[in-house]
Amino acid sequence: MLDAVIRPHIDKPLAAVAHHAVRLGVSANAATLAGFTLGMAAAGLIAAQLTWVALGVLLVSRFFDGLDGAIARRTQPTDLGGYLDITLDFIVYASVVFAFALADPARNALAAAFLTTSFMAPAATFLAYAVFAAKRGITTEIRGAKSLYYLGGLTEGTETILTLCLMCAFPDWFAIIAVVYGLMCWITGGTRIAAAVATFGDAAAAGVMVREGTDVTP
Repeated sequence: MLDAVIRPHIDKPLAAVAHHAVRLGVSANAATLAGFTLGMAAAGLIAAQLTWVALGVLLVSRFFDGLDGAIARRTQPTDLGGYLDITLDFIVYASVVFAFALADPARNALAAAFLTTSFMAPAATFLAYAVFAAKRGITTEIRGAKSLYYLGGLTEGTETILTLCLMCAFPDWFAIIAVVYGLMCWITGGTRIAAAVATFGDAAAAGVMVREGTDVTP
């Protein structure tokens, strides 16, 4: 929801940094892997209950996560780069939540399990929609140029990062923050399913062509 609001304010600074990064030979994939490594380090710091240090590392991690796209736009975006970007982001998000469960299992484990499960709602609906949008040649740049179709929602990247930062800043409130954000994830999943029905449901109305009696065995 906030990605479209934030993007105009961060694109120019990221482009400026990307300009120097490209001159130094830093690739988009290198920035992606740096962001992932720092994100996992933040998760380790959270598990060790060093949440304020983790907050700083997490912010730097997410800076690199934004930088990789800016570098790609100045060079040559690739399918592998887009794949690594989205995949490693989801791993970092889930790992940070799991780290809070490790830090204090008695207080945080159940809420962490709920949020990790809830992450599947926006993640699965986002990726599945992108697959079928690509199949139909549907594109959008409402969130800037992306490697795959970007379907918005209540919980996008900005909201997720803000939530993880709040957890680091207020670890005693982790369970409440996790449950609230988990519910928001389910809302996002529901709205994206509704969008998929509206966009792809015409296939059902048109009918499905089936050849009866055809042997499709290889």
